[in-house]
Amino acid sequence: MKCEELLALLNDYVDGDIDPAVCEDLEEHLAGCNPCQVVVDNIRKTITLYKSGELYEPSRPFRERLHRLLRERWKETHPASHHNESRS
Repeated sequence: MKCEELLALLNDYVDGDIDPAVCEDLEEHLAGCNPCQVVVDNIRKTITLYKSGELYEPSRPFRERLHRLLRERWKETHPASHHNESRS
């Protein structure tokens, strides 16, 4: 199995809605592919956090970076509207 195939099946795999034979191939791929292991692990952790209902407060540097990147992306995709932004 290739990484692209794994990614296409990922939702079904994480949900447990996958044919056992395909699941075996997928797990074999995961055993030898660290990038795919990281993706699956992150998805599992995200689902666990979401289901627990706990709020997660991102760090201040993370929030600032995220806001800066979002503003930059907005300006790239909405070039005519950025001149109307309020400067605070």
